[in-house]
Amino acid sequence: MRSAASSTRAAADVLARKAFAELIGSMLLAAAVVGSGIAAQRLSPHDAGLELLENSLVTGAALVALILALGPVSAAFNPVVTLAERAFGAITTRAAGVFIAAQVVGCCVGTIVANLMFELAAVDISHHERSGSGLWLGEVVATFGLVVVVFGVVRAGRSQLVAVAVGGYITAAYWFTSSTSFANPAISVGRMLTSSFAGIAPSSVPMFLVMQLLGGALAVGAAMVLYPDPNQVAGDVAQLDAP
Repeated sequence: MRSAASSTRAAADVLARKAFAELIGSMLLAAAVVGSGIAAQRLSPHDAGLELLENSLVTGAALVALILALGPVSAAFNPVVTLAERAFGAITTRAAGVFIAAQVVGCCVGTIVANLMFELAAVDISHHERSGSGLWLGEVVATFGLVVVVFGVVRAGRSQLVAVAVGGYITAAYWFTSSTSFANPAISVGRMLTSSFAGIAPSSVPMFLVMQLLGGALAVGAAMVLYPDPNQVAGDVAQLDAP
C-alpha cells in the first residue's frame, strides 16, 4: 500500500514538473513573439518586411534556446504537438489536458509580460483581423509542417536536433506561409491580448484554431504512414522528456 502511494506521489510530481516546464516555456515563447513584435514596430516603423524579419529571427532563436533548455523535462509548448503525442500514445489523456492548460496560461501570461515590458496596457485586445481562405490554408500548412518536422526528426533518431529543426522551420514558415505561421493554438489565444504587430483579433482566432487542429491531424496521419509503428514513435518521443 505504501509503495503504491509513493508511486502515485512520484507520478504526480513528475506531471507537475512537466506542466511547470510547459508553463515557463510557453510564457517565454509568447514573450519573445510579442516582445520582438513590439520592438520591431518601434525600431523599424513603416517597414513591414523588416519588422517580420526581426520578429521571425527572434522567435526562431527563442524556440531553439527554450527547447534545448526545457527539453529534458517537457518542451512541446503547443497544444497541437501535445495532442499528436497523445495520438501516438506517448502521453496520457490526463497529462495532455494538464499540459495544454499550462501552455494556454503560459502564453497569455507571456503576452501580458511583453506588453508591460514595453509600457503598454497589460491587456490590450487586438483589432488585427486575420481572415480569409489564403490565411486559413497557411495555418494548415504551417501546423502540418511543424508536426511533421518534430516527429520526423525524432523518428529519424536525431532527437538532439529537434530544437534547431523546429526553430529553423518556424523562422522559415513566418515567410513562406500567408498567415506568418502561428501554428499553435495557445499562442493564438495569447496573441489576442496585444494590439501590437503580433496581435490577432478575437474574431479571427476560432478559425485559426480549427485550421491548426486540421493541420495537426493531417500531420499525424502522414506520420503514421511514414512511420507505421506507433509504439516505436511513442517510445522515441518519450525519450525526449524522460524524467
